[in-house]
Amino acid sequence: MAAAATPAGHDSPRGHPGPRGPETPGGTSLAGRIAIVTGAGQGLGRAEALALAAAGASVVVNDLEGNGLDSVAAAIRAADGRAAIVAGDIGAESTAQSLVDTALAEFGRLDILVNNAGVLRDRMIFSMSPEEWDLVLRTHLRGHFLTSRAATAYWREQSKQAGEEVYARVVNTSSEAFLLGSPGQPNYSAAKAGIAALTVVTARSCARYGVRANAICPRGRTAMTADLMGPAPESGPDPMDPEYVAPLVTYLSSPAAAAINGEVFVVHGGVAAVMAPPAIRATFRADEHGSPDGMWTLDAIASALAGFETGPSGAGFASEDTMTLATETIGFRR
Repeated sequence: MAAAATPAGHDSPRGHPGPRGPETPGGTSLAGRIAIVTGAGQGLGRAEALALAAAGASVVVNDLEGNGLDSVAAAIRAADGRAAIVAGDIGAESTAQSLVDTALAEFGRLDILVNNAGVLRDRMIFSMSPEEWDLVLRTHLRGHFLTSRAATAYWREQSKQAGEEVYARVVNTSSEAFLLGSPGQPNYSAAKAGIAALTVVTARSCARYGVRANAICPRGRTAMTADLMGPAPESGPDPMDPEYVAPLVTYLSSPAAAAINGEVFVVHGGVAAVMAPPAIRATFRADEHGSPDGMWTLDAIASALAGFETGPSGAGFASEDTMTLATETIGFRR
């Protein structure tokens, strides 16, 4: 159930602008906007929360208790920003609803949702436990769903009351792991594939209310990925620093991104790439392979696929296009 909203035309409980928000027709400023960032205590989520605050947003930050929430909130406030804290498991429905409730109670409305919280439990598919599978799916995919459900329910109600679109942005965190079918990460890759699909569904089903939903596949040197990334360069910028992902998240959260919806970006260092939608590689028709009535038979499908082979990657649906981007940014060996 959506959180109760401040009635249109009234001030919020603390005197901030009401649910429709400030009039900002374009640009990248988030002045007066209200954002939620999950997994904000450290790493990418912290960088995102600080960047949104620097652009003018008030931020409700979430992470597990003791995971750096006090530090990131203090940093936002020290820079004259506004922050509220909601500690808790993002896979719990109560935490997701509390995030929206807190945004409304503390700041008067909600404009932006950045879903970032995640966890890893890497293991090969044949040795992964059901518990390792469930934890990763719960944190990533269920966590994204719960917050998105609560936020979009609020925005839908606000749009219906106003009779027009409202300002609403969702930035989800997917991963190249789902594009590549990352070995040793069946749970993580599956969750991230689900997040990409959830993003497109949210974009298509909620655009009429003003919601713009996009996903990023970031590369960032965080506590969760430290063992995968290797050491940072000894000099110069670190292309894996999460601070280089945060500008895209801020832009997608801004009025300037009103025309961007349902896209999946790969981003790191100085590179941002927009993924193309899945394409059909080949089409086979039964009536061209001996089927008497144009429908598939075993003999017809065997004839159709007799010359079809998977590409050199060894996994036909895996997309390795993004791997070439690694050579286009500082810090990667060619």
